[in-house]
Amino acid sequence: MSRRGFLGVAAAAIGGVMLAPGIQLIELARAASPSAGASSKVRWGMLIDTTQCAEGCTDCVTACSSENGLSGATTPTSPQWIRKVEIKEVKTGRTASAPVMCQHCAEPPCVDVCPTGASFKRADGIVLVDRHACIGCRYCVMACPYGARTFVHEPLTDQKPDVPRGKGCVESCTLCVHRIDQGASTTACAEACTKAGHGAIVFGDLNNPDSAIARRVREIQTTQLRADLRLDPGVRYHGI
Repeated sequence: MSRRGFLGVAAAAIGGVMLAPGIQLIELARAASPSAGASSKVRWGMLIDTTQCAEGCTDCVTACSSENGLSGATTPTSPQWIRKVEIKEVKTGRTASAPVMCQHCAEPPCVDVCPTGASFKRADGIVLVDRHACIGCRYCVMACPYGARTFVHEPLTDQKPDVPRGKGCVESCTLCVHRIDQGASTTACAEACTKAGHGAIVFGDLNNPDSAIARRVREIQTTQLRADLRLDPGVRYHGI
């Protein structure tokens, strides 16, 4: 936003801080949050075909950790942006493997509960955390029905230049936003899955009817995790 516009929002927030400090500060933070030039014409998303996902394979998890500078550890306090979940149908005994990450909801509850505006959704549907605004309250962790957000407990070293992280902040899958904004066509996890020969993860623009993901969604039956919550996740699943 312009400097004049920002000062106007700031003045309004300061003027009304005694009446409703929480609301005014949230509105100030949201008004100042950048969208990195993202376009609302695009809706980035993923299609995960669990019938192609190999049980025991963790190539997507490893690729995510390598791409984003995560340790790859699976301890309760270790950040993990994507995890493999093994599913078993009680009645039939059928099993399936499913990578689960931030679902990049159209109506993200993590954004609704954030008191500082650190959690925000870009115009293209990618849900992110502004680490400069995050105060580590972890309201978003509790609000996420997918258990997709983690908290950084320890100091970090040797970080990736394109993926800044910090102790005391909440983080989750970004759909490799740093790659997408640089013109890449896929995420690290989808790329690794394709290289492994599985092809279980398809990334792309859900709004583009000619994209590979949009065509695939039209061809097969897909579902959203916890569709009953009406959050409209950008990640779709087949075979569960």
